[in-house]
Amino acid sequence: MAKKKETEPKGADKKTENIEGEKTDNVEIEVEKEVSEAENLASRLKDVNDKLLRTLAEYDNFRKRSQKEKEAAYSDSKALVLAELLPVMDNFERAAENKNASPEDYMKGIDMIYNQFSEVFKKLGVESFGEKGDSFDPNLHNAVMHVDDENEEENVIIDVFSKGYKLGDRILRPAMVKVAN
Repeated sequence: MAKKKETEPKGADKKTENIEGEKTDNVEIEVEKEVSEAENLASRLKDVNDKLLRTLAEYDNFRKRSQKEKEAAYSDSKALVLAELLPVMDNFERAAENKNASPEDYMKGIDMIYNQFSEVFKKLGVESFGEKGDSFDPNLHNAVMHVDDENEEENVIIDVFSKGYKLGDRILRPAMVKVAN
């Protein structure tokens, strides 16, 4: 019969000799390794935690900076538009001060101011819409009156009370119109 080899379980209290010749337990060595590994893991966790906190702080700073830039962009764009309108305002003030002008000269000045306004709008990309004879579009026009007129086609603008304006695809103001039914 073969003899069974007895093996001790891993981590058993097996005695070994250290460098000084003293006996130490394998368990103590394993505990030291585990303590060292735990310290290493704790150090890595601290590093990752520090990186996470720095990333959160950077994100918060980025968010605040983006908000300030957005507010500044709005303020800057508003200032640019108003700067374009200042010469028109100057001409209105000159026309208002000129009380002794003839009606023809006064009308000529008003026409010049209107043309100046139109040029500013064109420069800024603002387009007017809503002309007599156009087809009525509820997305662009606000029908404030409907008239039954047999001489006009159905859903055609027959009168414009105020023009509509758009900037690209964005409607700034719908046109106020009278529509034939």
